[in-house]
Formats: sequence, structure tokens, C-alpha cells
Amino acid sequence: MTHKALSTCEKYKLLEDGGTVLVALSGGADSTALLHFLYSVKEKYNLTILAAHLNHGIRGEEADRDERFCKILCEKYNIPFYTKTLDIPALSKQRGVSEELCGRDERYAFLGTLAEAHNARIATAHNADDNAETLIFNLARGSSLRGAAGIPPKRGRIIRPLIEVTRAQIEEYCAENGLDFVTDSTNLGDEYTRNKIRHHVIPVLRELNPSFEAAVTRFTDTAAEVSDYLDIQADAALTAAETDYGYFADRLLDNHPAVLKTAINILLKKYYIQTDSKKLGLIADILRNGGAAELSREYTAVCRRNIFCIAGSGSPEMPEVELRGSVSFSFIDKLVAASIDNSNKENKTLIFRTRREGDMFSFQKRNITKSLGKALREIGVPSKLRDSVICLCEGSVVLWCEALGYSTQGKIYTQNQNLTIELNGEKCYDVTQGR
Repeated sequence: MTHKALSTCEKYKLLEDGGTVLVALSGGADSTALLHFLYSVKEKYNLTILAAHLNHGIRGEEADRDERFCKILCEKYNIPFYTKTLDIPALSKQRGVSEELCGRDERYAFLGTLAEAHNARIATAHNADDNAETLIFNLARGSSLRGAAGIPPKRGRIIRPLIEVTRAQIEEYCAENGLDFVTDSTNLGDEYTRNKIRHHVIPVLRELNPSFEAAVTRFTDTAAEVSDYLDIQADAALTAAETDYGYFADRLLDNHPAVLKTAINILLKKYYIQTDSKKLGLIADILRNGGAAELSREYTAVCRRNIFCIAGSGSPEMPEVELRGSVSFSFIDKLVAASIDNSNKENKTLIFRTRREGDMFSFQKRNITKSLGKALREIGVPSKLRDSVICLCEGSVVLWCEALGYSTQGKIYTQNQNLTIELNGEKCYDVTQGR
């Protein structure tokens, strides 16, 4: 086991010289072996080792026994030990989630807080068997390629030195080194989905291939590499298709379907929208044909005039901001700074606001005037975003619009009253000239 774990650490650069590692210690064979392994290579990497244990409050005296075991084990190796007790059954009912999910979330939150405080990496004892179980679990639920990549050896602060080591090898390591450990009684039954996979599915697959876990590791490594490559290509595709108010649909559609799906996944994740095949199909359809598709209560995918975007289902309201002298304000993710010379001029009221019915915009070089809504539609601003576009208005006359620039009347203000407007730190010019 030591050779395999060291190989994993070197291959994925899991340990850094002089670093601090926080071990997620349950007291079971896996985490006990992990703690002992890291202690054995402490001098090699000049490590500072810490350990943490979360008592879920699920198994009564057995849970308290596990906590005592972990404390004594850490005292034996002079390793700082941190513990926390929670009532996971009560918390899971309060949140309406399973005890398994609630316990996992609380455990990582506890570990994350400690790791941040000590500038440490978090070492968990996930192994090759866990990776195989995760793959089967994800496939059974209808996994994406990223889900088929299994458990990553490294993700953020989290490292998994034993991810290529089988459970049998871990138990052999414990026996060779005289390591005692505790057994979680919930792992013996079939109440949890992973236990069913572990007890009933994996043994059958192992009959077909005695090296099943090693085969899974090779497969998940390949899936992870391909998934990483698709992420890179999808990011490049999004950058190439990006425009001020979304993405050019035709440029997205020029990509291979695998890259397109990955790009859509990346966009949905930015809005915390859960991805499924139905949403992917809806978005692909409106990219080709235009239209809109509701993704959640909060967001809608929209494609109009070759511009695709994900827009909020409701438009936020912007308070009116009067321009007199200098003013600055923010709205959504936009920062506006403006100034005007009011001396010796008519006392006209100029207001920053979003569009209203009746607003009109005059194009400087085309000598025509259109309704603001029609002008925005003409340049491809999606309907869901038009009501959040910032304008400077004198009554219903639009002097400046963030998507269109200065109007004919606005140009006069820049010449006669030194009107200047900056949007997100960039000075605005006559972007509508030539339209």
C-alpha cells in the first residue's frame, strides 16, 4: 500500500514540502491507515499533521466510542486532534435531506473551517473501492462524463492519497502494522445505497474481473482527462462566441456536439441550475430555432436574433438617479459614473433609469428616431434583458443608453455641457455612429 499511495501522491502532487495536512479521521480501517501512512512519510515531506473527527450523533455509544478511539490514536502519535458533535438526524429532518447527505455536508463544512484556519490540505481516505462504487452509483443515476470520472485524487484543498489503493490492500496494511480500528455498524447493512452497491453489485463484477477496481481506476482516469479537455475547449468556445448581451448562437453551434453540451453545462453551473438531458435538449433547440425555454423559477434561456443568453425571469427595479454635477451608482453588476456642467444652462432634469413605455432614441448618423424597445431589439439585445438596460433620459428622450451610446440629443449635451459617462470604469463614446 505504501508504494501505491506514494506513487499517487507524486503523480498528482498531493503533498507539498513543509505543508500542513488535516486528516478526516473516522477511526475506520481506511482513515486509520491514511493517518499512519502520512505519519510514516512526515519526515520525507516535512509535514505538519492534524486530525479531525465529526461525531454525527447517530449511533449513540458506538459513535462516542469512535470519537474516543480517534482521540487516543492521535495522542499516541502526538497529533493535534479536533472534534465536533452534531445531531445529524435532527438537522437532516430540519433541512429535508437524507442523513447521509446532511452528514457529508456538515463534515466537509467542519473540515473546511479547520483547514482554512490552519492553511491546510484536507486528506480523506477514499480508496479504489469507493471510486468504483461512486462510478456505478453515478452511472445508475444517468451520469455525465464528469460523473464517470469518479472521485478525483485532488479537488481544491482536498487530497486523496489512497484513491488508487483497494480496501483489501488497506486491511492488509493495517494487519502488517498492527493497527487497530473501529467498525461502523451502519456499513454492515443495506440501508444506504452505497452499501447495496458494495455488498451486492461489486462482488459480481469482481467475479467477472478480479482486478475490477484497477480497471475502474484506469477508466475514470481516462474519463477525467477527456472531461478536462472538453472543459478547455468549451471555455474557448464560449469566449469566441461572447458578445455584450450573451453569446452568438451560430458560433456556439459551429462546435462539436460534445463541446457544445459542455459549454451549456458550464453556463448552467454559473447560475446554479441543475443540468439534465431535457434542459440540454431545450437549449440546443432554441439555439437552432430561436425562442425561449424556462430553466427554473429564476432563469429562462432566450435566443433572439442569433443572441443567446440566460436571463432572470424577473427584471430588478432600478431607482431613479438624477444627474446634477457628478454622480456615481451601481445597478446589478454595472457601475456608472457621470458628470455634467450645469452652470449657466437651463435647469433641465436628467435622470438615469431603465426604459419606460414611450422612450425614444434618435440615431446620430442615420437621422432616424425609433422607440427604445425597437432600437434594442434591432441590435439583438434579448427581450429578457431590455428592461435592465441603463439609460440617461430627459423626459422620454433618451440621451444615452448603455447598449446604444449617445443619441443625437445626447451628443449635444456632450458638446455644450461636457456630459461624460463611464460604465464599469470605461469612458463611453458614440457607439451608435454608423448604425
